[in-house]
Formats: sequence, C-alpha cells, structure tokens
Amino acid sequence: MEMDERKIKILQAIINDYINTAEPVGSRTIAKKYNMGISSATIRNEMADLEDMGYLEQLHSSSGRKPSNKGYRLYVDKLMQIPNLSSEEMYIIKNQILDGALFEVDKIIKQVILLLSELTKLTCIVKTPSVSKSYIKHLQLINIESNNNILLVLITDSGVIKNNIIRVGKNVSDKVLIKLSSILSNRLRGLNSEQINLEVINNIKMDLYGYEDIFNAIIPVLYENLKSENKSDIYMQGTVNIFNYPEYKDIEKAREFLSMLENKEEVNELLDDPSNISIKIGNENYIEGAKDCSVISAVYSLGDRPIGKIGVIGPTRIPYSKVISVLSNVVRELNYILTNTYFNDD
Repeated sequence: MEMDERKIKILQAIINDYINTAEPVGSRTIAKKYNMGISSATIRNEMADLEDMGYLEQLHSSSGRKPSNKGYRLYVDKLMQIPNLSSEEMYIIKNQILDGALFEVDKIIKQVILLLSELTKLTCIVKTPSVSKSYIKHLQLINIESNNNILLVLITDSGVIKNNIIRVGKNVSDKVLIKLSSILSNRLRGLNSEQINLEVINNIKMDLYGYEDIFNAIIPVLYENLKSENKSDIYMQGTVNIFNYPEYKDIEKAREFLSMLENKEEVNELLDDPSNISIKIGNENYIEGAKDCSVISAVYSLGDRPIGKIGVIGPTRIPYSKVISVLSNVVRELNYILTNTYFNDD
C-alpha cells in the first residue's frame, strides 16, 4: 500500500490533534478542523489504510484512532517542523543559564534542568560530567584550623570540584602549601586519571622531596577522587509534571513511571545514546517503565568535547517539535556558557 500525500496529511493532522488533546481522533474531527476538501467517509477509509500500514491504532471498534509508535517515528523523521522560540523564551533561556554561570558546573546543570522542566512542563534528566573524563585544571592545598589537617581542592576543566581533608604528620605553613600547590598543579594540569601514570607519580615524589608525609597522604586521595568517579551523577527536575498528562491519571502507570525514575541505572540507560540529538519513542526505550514514553536527549559539550547528556521524558504524545526547539536552544546556550567559563579560562 502506498503512502501518498493525502495519507501523509491525514496522519499529520491526527498526530497534531492527539498531541494536543490526548483523545482518539475520528474522521469527522479531521474533516471539520482541517478542511482537506474530502468527505469524512474518504478520511475514514484513509485512516483504515493507515491503521493497516501500522501508523495508527484503534483502542475500540467504535473509537477514533491514535498514532502508533511507527506513526510518531515517521512524524519525527519526515513530517514535523521545528518552530522558532519566541523572543521572550530566548530571553528567559539566556538569562537563567547566565545566572548559573557564577557557580561550578553541577549548579549550572541543576539550573538548566529546572529551566527545561518549566519550559516543557515535562520531567527533565541530566547526566553530569564524570571526573575521570575531565582534565585537572588546578589543585590547591589549604591549611584548616584543626591539628595537622589540610584541605585538598581539586578543580577540573569541566567545573567539577572535589574537596578532601587529608591528615599529615606535622603542621605545614601557608607559604609551603602555596609552593606545593603550585608544584602539584604544574605536574597535573591537563591530565586525566588515565594519564597519571607511574612516571608522573615519581616526578611528583621527587618534586616533593622532604615532604614525603604530604606526598603519601595526597596520592591515595587523588587516585580515589579520579578513579571512583567513573559514573556520572544523574539529576532530575519536574518528576511530578507527569501528573499533568491524562495518561498518568492511572495510579499504577504513574507509580511505574516514578519507580523507573528512582532507578539511576535505568535512567542512565535512557540517556545512553551518543547522537547529538536523540529521539527514542515508546518501545525503542528498552527500559520496562519507559515503553509508553518518549525520551528526547541532547549532548552538551565543553569546547569540542562532549561531557554529558541532558534529556526530557514524557508520554509518547510529547510535543516533539516544541521540545526539540527548546532543548536545542538550551543546550546551545549551555555549551556557550560552559566553554567560555571553563574552557577559555586559564
């Protein structure tokens, strides 16, 4: 059976209507709303063909039809048009992300997903940068008041900040700590965990000759920070937004959705796609609790280096074109802020 222009227009009308109303769409509705110049009987026949082709579903014999996952996939790949955001929406995006740029990257990210959940009225999830994929930018040793304790502050190029208290055998002056901080920063700057090999460690050991107790205290903590952070953190906002959708008035369905969000490994899998913009519809999500959902996600970057993933999850009738427009603009602004805050700043 051929997918001609008339079928495509009818399918597009049904998808647009169902996204807006969550109500199965009948031939009379299409005839009244969309003025296609054909009778409702002709539309009904075309809808039956579209159902046979797998693009529509009918819940009951007397009800209208709704798009199938296959129908949404055709819509997303071929039919939808991405709208421009209003100047007010662009202003909100630029200013809210800029406000977050005063902080480290995880706070910027939290600000961004709060903004995304407000603009899309959906649940937003983000995978933060992992320390192991980041490069050391600065290392600082700071005296703290309690006896023989030093604060080790590690800052990476992606804005991740790790703090650890280390105990040494004797008091060390602020002047010495400034000197040692400079030595450590010079040796480690620009390296990630995989590049800190035995040669680097031996060079640091020679540089810290006479301060063996500090060397012995720092190295295990440094390794622990870099090696134990292989997994990114997952943050989310707007989890209760799902209750705005009639599909989730069913308590069991809502509970299944919220239970899935509580499982960080499953949420991590939802974002596990290297594409710059990824759209997974219904059973394209292999996680059980997400089979009735669509997930739209995007990579965010520092310079040319991808460092995390940010996404929006909702029912399969998610307003795809609007969400993609909002997400694309938010990620573009986030990339600009991250790159200019962390990448260009020596």
